[in-house]
Amino acid sequence: MNTDLGDTDQLYPRATIRILPDDVLLNVFSFYNDRSYDAWYTLVHVCQRWRHVVFASPRRLDLQLLCTNTRPVKTMLDIWPELPLVIYTRFESSRRLGAANVIAAFKQHDRVYRILIHHIPNSLMKKITAMKKPFPALKFLDIRSDHDNPPVLPDSFLGGSAPHLEELTLWNIPFPGLPKLLLSTRDLVFLDIERFPRSGYLSPETIVTCLSTLTRLEEFHLMFRFPRSQAERASRRPPPLVRVIHPALTYLWFRGDSDYLEDLVSRIDTPSLIHAHMRFFNQLVFDTPLLGDFISRTEAFMAPHRADISFSGLCVQVQLFRRDQPGKIDDRMLALNVLCRASDWQLSSIAQVCSSTIRSLPTLERLRIYEDNYSKPHVQWEDDMEHAQWLELLQPFISVNGLVLSESLVPLFAPALQELAKERVTEVLPALHNLFLPEQQPSGSVQEAIGQFIAARRLSNRPVTVREQVFEEFW
Repeated sequence: MNTDLGDTDQLYPRATIRILPDDVLLNVFSFYNDRSYDAWYTLVHVCQRWRHVVFASPRRLDLQLLCTNTRPVKTMLDIWPELPLVIYTRFESSRRLGAANVIAAFKQHDRVYRILIHHIPNSLMKKITAMKKPFPALKFLDIRSDHDNPPVLPDSFLGGSAPHLEELTLWNIPFPGLPKLLLSTRDLVFLDIERFPRSGYLSPETIVTCLSTLTRLEEFHLMFRFPRSQAERASRRPPPLVRVIHPALTYLWFRGDSDYLEDLVSRIDTPSLIHAHMRFFNQLVFDTPLLGDFISRTEAFMAPHRADISFSGLCVQVQLFRRDQPGKIDDRMLALNVLCRASDWQLSSIAQVCSSTIRSLPTLERLRIYEDNYSKPHVQWEDDMEHAQWLELLQPFISVNGLVLSESLVPLFAPALQELAKERVTEVLPALHNLFLPEQQPSGSVQEAIGQFIAARRLSNRPVTVREQVFEEFW
């Protein structure tokens, strides 16, 4: 057996680590501690020196005490220093035990820094709502319920005030007192209100008033669980003469009725907005001129390069893209989505949305229409869809010079293009120069229909060239 240890530092790297000064150790610990809330637990159990270095710099290392429903919180509070508390738990349906640990953490209201509770049981919700203490250190709040009838959060929740809150997420949580709480959250940068239940309905005017004081808000999600009632939809008011400016808002996500969104965006200006995703419940008529006005006065949406219209088994959507630099992937800036399944409803609804909102966009050069084969279920196309519906869809795109059709849609579009070969040859897509089709040649009748359209455009002195699709050209 060889007993020559040679360089002990090579065999025992720990000896090398001992010579590192405290500030270097802190840099290493900081990198390590970023991996999770409780990574520092491992560090303080290595040796006394490491324990001393860690606890001597709690702010530098952003030390937090992780509290869950499976950890003995009362014991933890007795053992560790008074660090900020993170309440983090997901109550699965098969294991909803340990609520007492969560309650024990909530009772340390002046130390709670972050709350994240998913699938919260109604029994725990009721206990939390009974607490009326303020949470002065709270910066992040995320509570989500999957219950059909979750209890209502009272005005006294969080003591009615959250002065240091930066991120707020509520899913399926009725909270009529939300406007009052938001008046105290001047530092809020992220607001996510999703699956808004009927019992927690807030009008567009109320939402705008809530947002008016949030001058630092960068991202806003407002997503309703159900369409509004007829009485609620009938109570619309005319847009105000003066709009509220939201200087920092960068991302806007919405799901609900189109007229609710109309009321909302007619009351705000968002000079910093770079992306919006708007999803509508299905309805018979889409008339959204105020949304069109909002798009036309929002700087980021003024110069789109490309539009995509996609059909799936669950919804249909139109997206606008900008091209920032040649050779770069186009940057999506706006998505308008309608939740419906029937193909004739999809075509009718997206044609109405485009007609109301996609206007006065002279920079729009390319239009791609395709079936989203990645989503399931796939679209079941009706046999009796009228050709005029496809032409109505194309009507707003007067500046488009390149049209791209996916393979599954070419047989549906061809008869509509054949209709244009008659007296309406330049009425739709007047600026069109290139028609991009899949590599596989269409069938005889489809090819004949497209040929008639091409010939008619040539005779009208507005020729169109059929080209093979090149995928990279459009992304």
